[in-house]
Amino acid sequence: MTRRTNATIAGIAYLLYIAVAFPSMVLFDRATKGEGMAAKLATLAQHSGDVHVAAVLGLLGCFCALVLAVTLYAITREEDPDIAMLGLTCRVAEGVIGAASTPATLALLALVTVSGAPGSDVTAGTQAIGALVLERVPLVAAIFFGVGSTLFSWLLLRGRMVPTWLAWLGVYGSALVAVALFLQVGGVLSDTIIQLSWIPVAIFELTLAGWFIVKGVAVRES
Repeated sequence: MTRRTNATIAGIAYLLYIAVAFPSMVLFDRATKGEGMAAKLATLAQHSGDVHVAAVLGLLGCFCALVLAVTLYAITREEDPDIAMLGLTCRVAEGVIGAASTPATLALLALVTVSGAPGSDVTAGTQAIGALVLERVPLVAAIFFGVGSTLFSWLLLRGRMVPTWLAWLGVYGSALVAVALFLQVGGVLSDTIIQLSWIPVAIFELTLAGWFIVKGVAVRES
């Protein structure tokens, strides 16, 4: 495919990714409300419908991540094939980890639904599984997203393929997410700060999607 076609597909994939990720996040947040993991699991058992819909939307998002991995690699590989390959690998890891977490989430739902126990009766083992499935795995996938997005944004900047201000927004916004998530792994940042760190990269992706669809990518003259 041509770079123009890849840019158009990438723009559509960005928009579709955002379109499925937002309602999936809303549904999943509603299905896991509560103070502490025991309360979250009790809420999860009462919202199986939301969890299943969120799982379907999440899988669609994973396919979008894979499409973005391939198309962004095709767009940026001439600038630096090694960095582009690393970016592709990170975005593929994001999609694969996200997809692999889906059956684990549904298995956790089945576990807490069958138990039928209130939050206070959820065993420590089940709570540990819940923390892994609901918190740790999505965090790892998001870190791969942040790193991959930073690398691709840097190549877009180096190649002057999109407006400089837009590429810099992608570099800084994506790097901010990656660093913030690494710090969250270490227990340094709060959830509120993490959520705010996503705003710049969200603006970047929405703007980049429109630019890709309408303008495509510029080719720097040698």
